[in-house]
Amino acid sequence: MLYPTRLPSFHRLPPPGRLADRVRWFWIPEWNLPPGRVSRQELLPFPALNLVVQADGVTLSGPATRRSFRDLSGSGWAVGLLLRPAAVPSFTGDPGALRDAEIPFPAPELLAAVQEAMVSGPEPGDSKDDDAGARRRARAVASAGAWLESRLPSPTGEALLANRLEEMIQSNPGLTRVDQLASGLGVSTRTLQRLARRYVGLSPLAMIRRYRLQEAAERLRTEPGVTIADVAAELGYADHAHLASVFQDVLGFTPSGYRRSSAGETA
Repeated sequence: MLYPTRLPSFHRLPPPGRLADRVRWFWIPEWNLPPGRVSRQELLPFPALNLVVQADGVTLSGPATRRSFRDLSGSGWAVGLLLRPAAVPSFTGDPGALRDAEIPFPAPELLAAVQEAMVSGPEPGDSKDDDAGARRRARAVASAGAWLESRLPSPTGEALLANRLEEMIQSNPGLTRVDQLASGLGVSTRTLQRLARRYVGLSPLAMIRRYRLQEAAERLRTEPGVTIADVAAELGYADHAHLASVFQDVLGFTPSGYRRSSAGETA
């Protein structure tokens, strides 16, 4: 999220251990806004697919190539699952066709189970609203996890290699080139391209660039003492101007403009 403080309530929960190779985490926003107020949530999504359950249905979101946003009003909730690459073939054979798209996904049993968890009242022993909310979210994760486990096969060796591809990009800020990634995984560039196409729907280079841009945005928002030039150098951009150009192309504003606006959010 580009402006986290705009969201009334947001929780990120780990998946049940048995699903850690197919779900990175569950994300659950909840909101209850005054009449007439709209809260715009601006996002720079991960290069991945999300399965999202809301009160009115289930959707599957493909990998995003640009900034997106959601306008929240009234009251509501969502339970999202950030899918690992290994889970993707169980939902679509062509994730690239879902690029920058969100489509309805038929899962009535999942919808019913998560709805029941999210609208249920407090349980005996809940001493405050926080207790009830935590239990509600835990029930939603357990229900969605049980549904997933009953439908998703254990990952193949190739699927686990696709997970390693994602992990290597995410955990190595200094990784900026496709040949570095191929060497680290011990595969050819052609194999890397095929894995990314089947399990993510983006090219390896697009995945690398998205993670580096997310890291740049987070550092600019949370580290006021670091210079934009330092962030650019540490994340593989040629210079300040290169980072500024990518920011403008993908997000629609400059790094300095984002730093000012995000500082205003928390001031």
